[in-house]
Amino acid sequence: MNCSLCASINQVEFPAEITIHYRNFKNLHKPKVLVFPQLLVCLDCGFTRFNAPVPELRVLREEIATATAA
Repeated sequence: MNCSLCASINQVEFPAEITIHYRNFKNLHKPKVLVFPQLLVCLDCGFTRFNAPVPELRVLREEIATATAA
């Protein structure tokens, strides 16, 4: 699969550790969501993408639903 930004085939996967924070100061009390995705990095332009693993995606959805319901 080619890079979505520059169409290069020069892409490599890297393991990663990413912490997702909720926006705004009012959300500082919410727990951060730690994910361990595989990053697909284009070595030509730097464009990077990943998929959030299902359990962590569920946590993100629940927090957003709770915030919108309040």
